[in-house]
Order: sequence, then structure tokens, then C-alpha cells
Amino acid sequence: MTAPLDTLVTVFGGSGFLGRHVVRALCKRDYRLRVGVRRPELAGHLQPLGKVSQINPVQANIRYPASVEAAMRGASVVVNLVGILTESGAQTFDAVQAEGARVIAEAASRIGARVVHVSALGANPDSASHYARAKAAGEQAVRAAVPSATIIRPSVVFGPEDQFTNRFAALARILPVLPLVGAETRMQPVYVGDVATAVADAVDGKTQPGATYELGGPDVMTMRQIVELVLATTGRDPLLLPLPFPLAKFESYFLRFAPGDFKLTPDQVELLRSDNVVSETAKAARQTLEGLGVQPESMSAVLSSYLWRFRKTGQFAQNGA
Repeated sequence: MTAPLDTLVTVFGGSGFLGRHVVRALCKRDYRLRVGVRRPELAGHLQPLGKVSQINPVQANIRYPASVEAAMRGASVVVNLVGILTESGAQTFDAVQAEGARVIAEAASRIGARVVHVSALGANPDSASHYARAKAAGEQAVRAAVPSATIIRPSVVFGPEDQFTNRFAALARILPVLPLVGAETRMQPVYVGDVATAVADAVDGKTQPGATYELGGPDVMTMRQIVELVLATTGRDPLLLPLPFPLAKFESYFLRFAPGDFKLTPDQVELLRSDNVVSETAKAARQTLEGLGVQPESMSAVLSSYLWRFRKTGQFAQNGA
């Protein structure tokens, strides 16, 4: 679908991992984009994704409602991609994923804009995970403000800049033993490009008003199987050491202060206790990638396109070595 040239879409969180793929997908459909970010001067990497003047990064902080309203002035559709994996200072789960979602949805309601809200498959008001509860609260706030909003819940998202497969590949390069939390927890990893296509389809109006779409890839895999695939792709062979949840939870109280890829928080351990797969209800209602006509990419088909850099001989390696 090609959008009218005067159709303006405001995207919050457009400079992040998923955001840059959503921006690219929307640019290909000829939307004008206003990207609300906290630091517009650091969003220059978005400009090559569209035509000249098609993308306009503006300053916006979801903790300041006035900046949010200014960023969506004149927009026909508002996309909220804002989310965090760990808390830091004022960037808490409640502030970003619950209160922030409410601020965006209420501002969109006042100007009559359609809303596409990206949540997470694990969103659950009764979860032991603060992340999952905040995601659920965000969904509730969006529904209260804009009942017709489209909510998109992806499973674990993978792709070139992710903090999931890249993390395991990086750790496997330096550790002889790789601790594994939630080894038998089931997931349905979904390619970031497929999630971006679904978001763009929702902006096009192809989704059912007020519906919640659950996005997963073609394969349901355990955490162990995912890590084994990452290791096979990178040619690394550390020993996998599954950790019981009580031990992992204890260690996380110390590892939450660790740098980079070594960081593990108690909340992440709680998240890994629950499966993260598309429900039978969503499948029956065709509120999935397949229901949108998107044939999802498998993890096995995509990983080698970006994890080659973790191989001992890089892109020239043969047979995954």
C-alpha cells in the first residue's frame, strides 16, 4: 500500500532496535514520519531509511505530556514502540510502559488519531514480573483512552541489533561455560522485520479495530534450543549449564549490577519462568502474522546473516566454524 503524501505518522521510540525497522517499513509505504525521541541529535541513523525530508526527529519525552502532544500535532496515526528491558533511574517500568502508554494514548485521543501500541506477549497483570505487569497496565491504559487501538504483542524479537541472540553469541565467545536460565521455557522467536511489517499493516488500517495481535515466528523453541542454534551458527561450543530458578534468582541480585551482556536482573528471571508463545485464541481469531498475510521468517534462516561476526574466522567461515 502507498500512503497519501500528506499522511503524517508520529512514531515514539523510533530510534531503537524495533523502531528503525518500523521507520524503514513506513517510509517504503510513503508515509511522512515524525519520530519522537529524547535526543533528536542522536537519531541521525534514521535519515538514510527514507527520502529527503520524509523523516523528522523531534524532541519528546513520554514523562513530559506537553512534549508528547507537540510531537503528534497534525498526525493521523500514532505508533508507540517505547519500552525498556531493565530499569534505570527515572526510566522505570511503570513510568515508561504504563504511565507513558497512557500519556501517548490520551494525547492521541484528544486529536482523533488512530493508535498502534506495541506491547509484549508476556503482558500479564498477575505476573510476578514487574515488566510484564507494567506492559499489561499500559495495554489497559491504551484501551481506556482509545478503545479502537490496535495492540501488537510480539514474542521474543530477534534481528541484527537485538539484545538476545547477540548477547548469547558474545558470551559464548569468552566463556567456557554458559549459564542458562529457563532452559526449558518455550518461546516463539519472531524476526524484527516481520514485526515491523505487522506494525506498518496496522498503520495502513489492515488490522481489526480494537483487536490484539500476537506475533510469533514459525517455530516454538525452548531457551536451550535457541542457544544451541546460536552456538551452531557461530561455531562456538561452551558447556551449557542450566540453572535452577532459585539459584538464578539468588545470583541475579548480584548480576543486576554487572556490565553489558553479563547483566541479569531478578525481574528477568521471573519472566523466564513463563512460556512466551502465541495463544490458541489468537490463532483462531487470525490475529497473528499469518492472519495479516505475513509468512514469518525462521530463526535458523536469519541468524547467519548477522551472527557471522562472532565466528572465529568471520564471514569466511565454513560449515558454521
